[in-house]
Parts: sequence; structure tokens; C-alpha cells
Amino acid sequence: MAFNLFRPFGNEEPRRDARGRLVGIDRYQDVLGRNWKRFLLSGLCTLAGFLPFAAGVTYAILSSSVLVLLPAGILGGAVAGPFLAGLYDTVLRALRDAPGSWGENYRKALRQNWRGALLPGALTGLFLATGAFAGMMLFAWSAVWPSVGTICIYLFSWLLFFAISTLYWPQFVLFEQSNLVRLRNLLLLALTYFWRVLGTAALQLAFWLLMVLFAPWTLLLLPVAAIWFIVFETLFLLYDDLEKAFHLEEQIAEQFPDQPVRRD
Repeated sequence: MAFNLFRPFGNEEPRRDARGRLVGIDRYQDVLGRNWKRFLLSGLCTLAGFLPFAAGVTYAILSSSVLVLLPAGILGGAVAGPFLAGLYDTVLRALRDAPGSWGENYRKALRQNWRGALLPGALTGLFLATGAFAGMMLFAWSAVWPSVGTICIYLFSWLLFFAISTLYWPQFVLFEQSNLVRLRNLLLLALTYFWRVLGTAALQLAFWLLMVLFAPWTLLLLPVAAIWFIVFETLFLLYDDLEKAFHLEEQIAEQFPDQPVRRD
């Protein structure tokens, strides 16, 4: 057996579910240990996809130009959308133990999703751009520190964004649906698993707040773990709920009978 850095030493027999899969922290360590290279490669591709967005929005902020900010956010987000879809596809494949090499699966994800990802990518880029610009106005350029209410509204907008993104992108890469159906499912999932969704959104908010507050040192983490790690953490926590709501693996097995899932 190959040495797995993410699995602790010990003689205790790990727990398994009815499907034979590890559960709890053992499952977390096993999925991360087997797939961290795939996550890293997908994260690097996602970073590359966001470079046009980062360049355009950075220039807009430095020049204080909303006229540059809006097209930079929309166009940069549209470019980044397919790569973000590829990252979600990679993590979800790992969580359901899908077979195939990373390169094969990633190219397939880009080929299948690039066109549909342009619009949600553009909307994502628009929010990220305006959110970053608003943050600079509130906390860097303003002569007066914003009120507690303003800060709460600003943070709540980000919390809502993370909740929507977390529930939208998995549906996008897994199912052929209209955006109306995805939004309806998103609302039902948010209501059904309210505290779990809120907790994962808060986890993402805290993660990115730390990344911003400790910049520029945290920028060193971007190529290594910043993008893929929080996506994996979030989807790992929500995967059982998504499986319960959508019967993911059952539907995928029906559509692709030649793709058996791996058992631990």
C-alpha cells in the first residue's frame, strides 16, 4: 500500500457506511489523500482563468474607474466561468469516486460546460468586481470608518453570494437543467438545509476574509491551496445533503452505466 500523507497512523479499524465507504474524518482524509494532486492542478487552471479578471479589476480599482470595472468584471468572469466549472467538476468527481484520469475528466468538463458557464461566470465576475470595489470605497478610500450596520450589510451580501455559488455550481456541472430550475432547487436546498448551507457560506466568508486581511502574505497560498481547498471543504460538508436531495450517484449511474464508482 502506498504511503498516504493525509492518513494518520493507527491500528484502529476505520468506520464504513453501507456502501463500504469510509465515513467522517477517515473519508475526508482518504478523498483528500487520493485526489490532492487533481485538486491542485484544477486550482492552478482556475487561477489562470481568473488572470484576465484580476488584471482588469485591479486596473479599474487603481484608476478608480467604474467604467473599466464593469466590463472587466463581466468579461473576466465569463472567461473564468468554464475553469470554475472545471474545478467544481473535479471535486465532485472525487467525492463520488468517479474513475478516469484528471486530464481526461478535466478536458471533458471544459468541453461540456464552457458555453453554459459564460453567463454564470459573468455574473460571478460582476459581483466579485463590484464587491471588491465597494470594499475599497468603504475601508480604504473613505475618510470615515463605515458604521456597524454598513459593515453588516456588506458582509451579508458576501454571505449570500457564497451560499448561492455553493448551491448553483454543483447543479450546473452535474445536471442539464434550465437556470430557472437551478434557482428553484437552490432555494429549496437553502430552506431544507438552512443551517448547513449558512455554515458553509460563513466558512467561505471567514476563509476569504483571512486571505484579504493578511494579504499580501496570503497571496503565496493562492497557487498551492487557496482556490481548491475551500471548495473541497464546502462540498465535502454538503455532499451528503446534495446526494440525499438529488440522488447524484444513482442518476449518474443510470446515465453512464460504463462508469462504476470506486469503493474504498
